[in-house]
Amino acid sequence: MIMKGQKINDRYQIIKSIGEGGMANVYLAYDTILDRNVAVKVLRGDLAQDEKFVRRFQREALSASSLSHPNIVEVYDVGEDGGSYYIVMEYIEGKHLKELIKKRGKLTLSEVIDIMSQVCDGLATAHDSYIIHRDIKPQNIMILDSGLVKITDFGIAMALNSTQLTQTNSVMGSVHYLPPEQASGKGSTMQSDIYSMGILMYELLTGTLPFRGENAVEIALKQLKEPIPNLKDKLPDIPNSIVNIVKRSTAKNPKNRYVDAREMLDDIKTAMDDSRVNEKIIEFKYSDIDEIDKEKKKSASTSEVKKPNDDQIVVSKKVTEDEVKKENKILLTLGAIFTGIVVLVTAICVILPRVTAVDNVKVPDVSDMDEVKAEEKLIEEGLKVNSELKYTPSDTIEEGKVVKTDPAAGRTVKEGTEVTIYVSSGANSITLDDYTGKNYIEVRAILESSHSVNVTIEKKAVEDPSEYNASEIIGQSPSAGEKVLEGGNVTLYIPDIEELYPDFTTGDYSLSEIKEFAKKYSLTLNTKYVETSEYPAGTIMAQSRPANSKIAAGASFTITIAQEPADVDNPEGETNE
Repeated sequence: MIMKGQKINDRYQIIKSIGEGGMANVYLAYDTILDRNVAVKVLRGDLAQDEKFVRRFQREALSASSLSHPNIVEVYDVGEDGGSYYIVMEYIEGKHLKELIKKRGKLTLSEVIDIMSQVCDGLATAHDSYIIHRDIKPQNIMILDSGLVKITDFGIAMALNSTQLTQTNSVMGSVHYLPPEQASGKGSTMQSDIYSMGILMYELLTGTLPFRGENAVEIALKQLKEPIPNLKDKLPDIPNSIVNIVKRSTAKNPKNRYVDAREMLDDIKTAMDDSRVNEKIIEFKYSDIDEIDKEKKKSASTSEVKKPNDDQIVVSKKVTEDEVKKENKILLTLGAIFTGIVVLVTAICVILPRVTAVDNVKVPDVSDMDEVKAEEKLIEEGLKVNSELKYTPSDTIEEGKVVKTDPAAGRTVKEGTEVTIYVSSGANSITLDDYTGKNYIEVRAILESSHSVNVTIEKKAVEDPSEYNASEIIGQSPSAGEKVLEGGNVTLYIPDIEELYPDFTTGDYSLSEIKEFAKKYSLTLNTKYVETSEYPAGTIMAQSRPANSKIAAGASFTITIAQEPADVDNPEGETNE
């Protein structure tokens, strides 16, 4: 386990843990050389000894580092330090789409189009490089307060032209977004990402998943066999063009899907055009029947029986009356044998089950009982009890008492069925820190993403606004030291200050001061140099954000700086600070 304050490669100083995954742990760290916060993904210690996992982890780094796009989390560095394999990535202050869906339910159509356009745009760049993600789901897509979408975790991405692929037949990613071809154990293609994006789009529009089940196998079977539910049943007024996009992207047969993310993006861009809103619902060109079944049917339909020609006809011999009688006796004997078999099978199927039938039992409700009493109650009803207890958090059941059983209370099962008891491990809560003086954006992201706490931001009047930063927390409810249950509410108070952009063109600001301004408000500063003799070199000629306009943390703005003309032509240049 990486500890707070520890340095990786003598450069990245760990601030805190921000996530744990199946392959790696993720930390917020400070890059001591470039003076910025980064996210560091470190391969789990127990997996670092497994050569197969190390190769997969390194493949993740190589795949992701080759991609450069505003909607893909940027990879800065890859390496190994003292046996720990790590990847350094862009640190994103935001929430993933699953949290957004959980908090708001379905999104508006315009929001969904904007989000899916950004996701498709990012994946289009990956697909252009023959890289597929293989695990598109809302948990792997971050959204910033500014609305910018970032695709994360190309952890199981692979290059189609790679010669060292492993695990090609294993089922990876969440089963709720699993393409049929992956569910059936086949390899992934770019169209596998398309299917997952179609499921994601359905969930964003409706707030629900299209396929549900009691276990992963049941859901996977639905992905294989059941068509996606009609959007019109949940959203009667939704444009036909949107229905077609979801329908086409989630087609069971990959031949009916978009070829890649760029084709899907082009379709989304024109979806709200007047000419498309009421377009005809598409009918697929190719059937969803399995190719093997189609080949069998094709083989059966093309088989022919040759008719004999006149030369091949053989005249049958004349059957005598004795031969007819002999054949009738044989038929009567076979009929008697067949009748006896039918009677025997009927007896086995009807009578035997009645003789050996086991009584049905209704699972009793043992919630809020202690473990011993619950076990006694279940045994009294003729049920077996699993010797291994399972624990689950509960906000309503006291720690140590029974929360539920599996099968659930009220279910009718056969006598002797094994029942698993779930015992309360107590309320799933966190103890609040003192957040005063910290940036509310960072605190809200931590509380909502790591602890599933609902955070409300409220502005509060202050006597002297000059003493505060607009994003600074000046109070909180509940107070520091108090506990909040998972899914509970926390209010953060910030000063009621309206921060505005100054006029940088007045000559009162230097470039270094503007950089400090951008850093203070978490802004992305772009500098554009223009050769001109009308202004002294270094003069701020223009700014993209008007003076006295409101500042939004995380936004970007550009300043145009005069540059002394060179002796030779030199085009305008733009840099990102």
